[in-house]
Amino acid sequence: MKSGKRYKFETLAVHAGHAVDPATGAVTEPIHLSTTFERDADGGYSKGFLYSRNHNPNRNGLEAALVALEGGAAAAAFSSGLAAVTAIFQGLVPGDHVIAPSDIYHGTANVLKHLFGKWKVTASFIDMTDLDVVRKTVTPSTRIIWIETPSNPLLQCVDIAALAEIAHANGARAIADNTFASPVLQQPLALGCDMVMHATTKYLGGRSDVLGGAVVSRLDDEAFAQVRMAQLYGGAVPSPFDCWLVMRSLPTLPYRMQAHCANAKKVAEFLQAHDKVSAVHYPGLEGNRFHALAKKQMCGFGGMLSFEVRGGKDAAMALAAHVDIFTRATSLGGVESLIEHRASIEGPESKTPQGLLRVSVGLENGDDLIDDLASALTHA
Repeated sequence: MKSGKRYKFETLAVHAGHAVDPATGAVTEPIHLSTTFERDADGGYSKGFLYSRNHNPNRNGLEAALVALEGGAAAAAFSSGLAAVTAIFQGLVPGDHVIAPSDIYHGTANVLKHLFGKWKVTASFIDMTDLDVVRKTVTPSTRIIWIETPSNPLLQCVDIAALAEIAHANGARAIADNTFASPVLQQPLALGCDMVMHATTKYLGGRSDVLGGAVVSRLDDEAFAQVRMAQLYGGAVPSPFDCWLVMRSLPTLPYRMQAHCANAKKVAEFLQAHDKVSAVHYPGLEGNRFHALAKKQMCGFGGMLSFEVRGGKDAAMALAAHVDIFTRATSLGGVESLIEHRASIEGPESKTPQGLLRVSVGLENGDDLIDDLASALTHA
């Protein structure tokens, strides 16, 4: 995209980071598998590539696309979502403090508790839906307010703009995990966040066939330089093929998200009316406590929901054992619908209700998904 014009999201999804191959004229980019690149006669690298851990044409394209889609200034792609999370926290030093939500992806919590805890980085896991609690938790050593909205697995929403304001007033950075929403539905950088993190494994990849992560920064500043250094020195970079797979999926992202959202709302409304379901966690429901906030800062409510079955763990496991279309599997954001007993995944430290099932609503026919759940609920 050669002009400086600001295109709409759907156009960016198709064209940003993509280019016609100058050597062959191929419209679809080739996969550059080479790990090393030839030096010039004078020892330089005029073509811009030295070694694939430093840069690779496929990774450069993916990073450029993510910059465009999130409205940032710089991006770094990683081999997994947790590699991206780890790279962000590697910019901290002993004594630094992180504020994070109590309802948080357990992988991120484990990174803070079990990896950086050894390096004397402290973390407070609090109810971030209460801004007064956040303000009271800030200390002079707070460096990051970590935002996850909607959250995993209770789909809680927090006020991104307000949290960014609190962070900046106290000399901290606001960083959002935007995996559940994707840049289609939510733009944390535009709401004041300093960085956005994605597990590109999920909606950006969209096919359950590629592992990856990314960090997009509002500014190409010293904080982002720390992320880039962690990428280079730590070496947790995605392969050229992994980058190519994500790039292949980005053009359909806005339309896939529309279908995910529509199906999830239908499923959530069905579950809410079922007498064997005690609670449905989905911000797209008008009675949900986060509905107004989600409507204000999102342009769709996403394809993720969770619900609690009356009868606790045994009833939930029985339901999951009798689905036909849904697959009992971890992860989310693919074309296929997934269901899982979340507390079992999170392990003995989990505070997730034992009767809760997390659902990634896919792109099947919504009525078929409802029929599948209705049948399985007879066993709960």
